[in-house]
Formats: sequence, structure tokens, C-alpha cells
Amino acid sequence: MEEYKNAVKKIGVVLIGQTKEIAPADKVIYSLRDVTGTVESIPLITASIMSKKLAEGIDGLVLDIKTGSGAFMKSMKDAETLANSLISTAKAFKKEVIGFITDMNQPLGNYIGNWFEVYESVLVLKGEVKGDLYELCLSLAGAMIFLGKKASSIEEGIEISKEMIKSGKAYDKFIAMVKIQHGKIDVIENPNKYPKSKYYETISSGNGYLSSVNNLEIGMAALELGAGRMTKEDIIDHKAGIIFHKKIGDATRKGEVLAELYSDSKDKLKSAKERVLKAVEYSNKKVKGPKLIKKIIY
Repeated sequence: MEEYKNAVKKIGVVLIGQTKEIAPADKVIYSLRDVTGTVESIPLITASIMSKKLAEGIDGLVLDIKTGSGAFMKSMKDAETLANSLISTAKAFKKEVIGFITDMNQPLGNYIGNWFEVYESVLVLKGEVKGDLYELCLSLAGAMIFLGKKASSIEEGIEISKEMIKSGKAYDKFIAMVKIQHGKIDVIENPNKYPKSKYYETISSGNGYLSSVNNLEIGMAALELGAGRMTKEDIIDHKAGIIFHKKIGDATRKGEVLAELYSDSKDKLKSAKERVLKAVEYSNKKVKGPKLIKKIIY
């Protein structure tokens, strides 16, 4: 707790998760949800998320509730129900809160996997990549700046966020946070130093337009490659993952690279490749990509 308070005091930002000191009952209740088939229970999800946030002593909260094929809440209706449950709980404790319901019908950004996602986050903070991840980061940061009373609207907060990226201050702050939390700054500053997977394989696109992605299957393919656990005993391979090059609505030509798969196991590459190929569909006609931010709830 002292380290946590010191980081906030010193640099104004910290990353934390649930511990024995913060909402200790949550872990126990979560394992019960697993064995009683109540993982998707909205009251229990609300209790799990909000107990941690409230225990941390927050004044304001920005929530990103995902909906779509790769999310817990597949339908917009369920996502809204969860958002309203979280928001009403925050308000009951007199907390400022804004909820974003955002699309998860395809990978957010282009990188999937533990190190890959850190790497892409760094690219966003440096302003080196633009796209859906960049846009969503700006919106969420803009809302936080607004709740922190440093902007008179979310829109003004977004403009401040853009400036923070442009000036290099956002990236510098991330480096300061990694440093104060005993992370490895050298691999953030020189990503090529990070270990690479032994094997990789590319997947070619079909002809036409990418019309749909079963995002759950893409996530499961990343799990197979080693980016997550299939069983409790599994060890996560932080460098494993997928680089997914296309977005729904993009024109594709046969032979173009749709995705790159990375793993330390050739067998895992094969089964993951099959999953990715089954997860995508193409259309002869131009299709519109899904809206990234579906709703903002105050």
C-alpha cells in the first residue's frame, strides 16, 4: 500500500490489481463463480469490478464495456445492462463515472498477446500508430481528464490527450511509471531487445472485402499459441501472439498477409492457423466496419 501511495504522490499514476489487501473476498467469490457457472452473472460481475475500484479510494471512474463476438457481453442489450449496473453502483457511492460501450467484433488495434499489446501501446503513446486503438485511447483519456476537472468536456480532454502524445509527455509518463514499478525500461525504449518466438507463420487473405471476424476464435487462437492459459497449470508465453493486419471493411487480395502468428511450438502454430482461417469471412461487396464507440453513458 505504501508503494502504491508513493507512486501516486510522486508521479501521479500507478497500475495495480487485486491483492490480499484490496477487496480480498473478490478472489474467493470469483473461484466460486467459476465452479457454479455464474461467471456471466451481472450482479456478481458488478460486485467484482466495483469492490476493487471503491477499495482503491477513487473519486472518478471511466469504464470501457466491450460488446461483440470477442466480449463477455455479446449483445448490445447485455452490455447496456452491465454498464448501467456498474454506473448506478458508482453513483450510489457518490463517485463521478462515465461508461463507454465499445466494439469487440474484431481485434482492437493490430497486436494480440502480452508483449505485443505492450509494444502497440508504446507505439500509440509515441503517436507512431493511428487507428481504432489510438482513437479509443484518446476518448477514454479525454473522459478521465474531464472527470479530473482538467477539461470542461470530453472533447477538450481528447484535444489535451492528443497534445500529450504529440509533445512526448504521455510516453515520458509511461516510462516513469514502468521505472517506479520496477519494470524494464530498456525493452520499452528498445523493443528489439525483447525475446522473439522461435517460429512464426503468415496467413494469406482471401479475395474481396473482410466482412466478419469471430473475435472469440481469434482470442482462442492466441491462447493456443501460448498467449494465455488453457488450464490453470499452463505457463503464459509473453512473447507469443498474433499480428492481425486487416479490419472489417478493408479490401483484401489473395496472397496479401491477413495475419502473422508467433509461437515457440510448431504444432501450436498449425492449430492456431486453422482457427484464424475459420474465424474470418469475405464478401464480394464493400462492407462497412463496425462503429468503435457504440454508446457513452453518464
